[in-house]
Formats: sequence, structure tokens, C-alpha cells
Amino acid sequence: MPQPTPPDRLETSQQLNSLSTPQPLLNLFSTPQPLLSSFDFLIVGAGFAGSVLAERIATQLGQTCLIVEKRNHIGGNAYDHYDAAGVLVHDYGPHYFRTNSQRIVEYLSQFTEWRSVEYKILSWTDGKFWQFPINLNTFEQLIGRASTSAEMEAQLAEWRVQIDNPKNSEEVIVSQVGWKLYEMFFKNYTRKQWQRDAKDLDASVCGRIPIRTNRDDRYLSESFQALPKDGYTKMFEKMLAHPKIEVRLNTDFREARSQVRFDHLIFTGPIDEYFDHCFGPLPYRSLRFEPETIAQEFFQPAMQVNYPNDHDFTRIVEIKHATGQKLPATTIVREYPQNFGPGREPYYPIPAPDAKALYSKYAERAVSEKNVSFVGRLATYRYYNMDQVVGMALAEFEQIQSGKRKVEWSEWDERHRR
Repeated sequence: MPQPTPPDRLETSQQLNSLSTPQPLLNLFSTPQPLLSSFDFLIVGAGFAGSVLAERIATQLGQTCLIVEKRNHIGGNAYDHYDAAGVLVHDYGPHYFRTNSQRIVEYLSQFTEWRSVEYKILSWTDGKFWQFPINLNTFEQLIGRASTSAEMEAQLAEWRVQIDNPKNSEEVIVSQVGWKLYEMFFKNYTRKQWQRDAKDLDASVCGRIPIRTNRDDRYLSESFQALPKDGYTKMFEKMLAHPKIEVRLNTDFREARSQVRFDHLIFTGPIDEYFDHCFGPLPYRSLRFEPETIAQEFFQPAMQVNYPNDHDFTRIVEIKHATGQKLPATTIVREYPQNFGPGREPYYPIPAPDAKALYSKYAERAVSEKNVSFVGRLATYRYYNMDQVVGMALAEFEQIQSGKRKVEWSEWDERHRR
């Protein structure tokens, strides 16, 4: 396979420095508006959690919702748009929708058609592309000849470290594939991504990545894998296009809470922010995205290439592989993990014991909040996938519809855990 120019030395032909505001068909205000009004529900955040709940409340209960969003667009981190080259790009990192829930597929299919996708990923290490996640093809690359599942399984049995109950991400991987493959693909990638060693992170972090001894080279294993045919933003526009839903962008929730009359608040932002960081700030990881448009059809041989070792960025994403666009140009995005701080978005809750202990204080206080629902990744401080957030929002709506208005999320997680 021909090798690309080293990714950190490419000449930039075009930098995409700004977000374009969508042109929705909904009741949306993109500039500050007077907030003195009354709604049944005030919803903070226009991502999956807030949008699903607004749609259900408006269409099923006939009640009014005001969504306030601090950014200049709907869709949360799933927001996408067409850049100057006409490439549909994911502004906040790739969002690979997948699920095993037919209920969630049927719900979202009201607002979008789908493009089936099998997400393929490679890893660049030791000067070449490797099949990833680890599978029989990866093993053959490593030993330099054809092999079988039986031989791979036998070799992994020799390499594995015997750990009956892995307690962290390092133990999860070395107990499956041993130290060599752990160091090739996981050790430094995890350190860059989280600024913590894998041994200091919950087992679920690396445990989410499959290890296979067959030739299945898909990144994900869920039964439904697809992208919204016309993009996520178009899906959100249809979801929110109801006369009882109003969306106000560039609006702070504290301003809205002080000026709007409402019966119930749905909060999807960081839970520590809601409580004014009274127990101290929760730790998050943030990201910096460096997009580049290149005058060629494709830049790399797969939608995503991981860089676990020799680069400051963790991956390069070329989402055009998945969207299927036919264009003479392409846009890639290098992704740089960074510390969370002022002016930066909190992308990832830190899945570590100290962070969980701090969150538990906020969760305990949240239970006593009357007529307030905390829904979504940031509000519950858990690394949920998109389909899980949709499922959480639908479950919360059922509670609202029944009049209970509260969901114990530890119980919800146990019911919906894969």
C-alpha cells in the first residue's frame, strides 16, 4: 500500500476556522432575544438529550418547550455542516452512530433516512498501517505470513497475562493480548487521550474496543451501523420543527432560568456547572480539531487512522469515506487531546475512581432538586454513546409522562448496559 506524506508535514491548502450557522426550518433565534415569557419546559442544551425530550414533550404531550443553547447551532457535538469545499464534516470529531436497539432506530428514522456504513479504522505505528481493532489480519501483519484463527488464539494464550478480574484498562488489554500489542496500539494512545496511564483508568475505557481472532475488521459490532443520510444537523432540524418548540442559540442557561417562567427544567450540561462547582470542578478532557482541505479525492486509505505513538494528535479522520460524497477534494481533521479549561468544551468525563467519587457528591445533591431532570453524558458524568443518550432521553420522557419526573440513572444504566 502506498504510504502518504507524513501527516504533520502536509501543506495546508485551506483551513476551516469557523462554524457555519445552520438554516433550519424551526422556531429558532440565533441572536439574543428578550426572554420574558412562559413555557412548560425549559431545556438546557440542543444535543441528543435535549432535542429528543423536546420532540417527545411537544408531540406527545402538547406542551411548550424552550431550548436554550450556548453555542451558535443545534445538534450538540453531533453537529455537522458542509465546508467551503462542499465536504460534509463533523465539527466535533467523528460521530459513528450504531445501536442494537430497534426501538431507537425506529424513533430516529422518523427524522432521517440512513446510509449504512461499516466503520473501518487503521492504526499507524512502526512506520506502516495496521488493521485495527486487532484481528486475524493484524496478527498476520505482525508475523509476516498467512495464519489461522486457531494459531492466533494459541499465540495470544501464550502472550496473555493471567488476570481473572481486570480492574483497569491496562489489565483489560494485557489480559487479552499481552504486552507487545498493548504497547503497539493502546499504551501511548490512551496516555495522549486521557493524560493518564491506562492503569489509572476504568476498565471500560479500553474494554470498549473489541479483540477478534477472525477477519472481522469492523471497528464496531452493533447490528445497526449507519449515518443520517443528509447529516445529523438536518435530522435535528426535523426533530425540532414543531410550533411548540422554540430554540434560542447563543443563550446562557442562567440568564434563561432567571427570566423565563417554566414548570420543569431539563439540564443536559455539566452537572458541576449547574451547582456552581460547589464541591469543586469535575475533571474532563477536551479536544482541539485541526481541519485541512486537500485538492485530491482521498488522503488516507480509511475513514480513521489512529496515531498511538509518534505524533501529538491521536487520529486523523476523513469522514468522506463514510458519507460517500463524490468530490475532487477532501477534508481531513487531526484531533489533538487537551486539558479542559476556560473557553474549551468538556468532551469526555474522566472514567477514573477519583472523578467518580467527586461526581457522586453532585449526583446525591441532584436527587433533591425538585422539577429538574439531569439527562445526558455531561449531566450524568458518564461516557455514553449517542444511542444510549437517546435511550436515556426516551426513558426520562416516560417518567415525565407518567408524572414521576425522576429516573434513578444507576438503575437505568443497569437495565440498558450492553
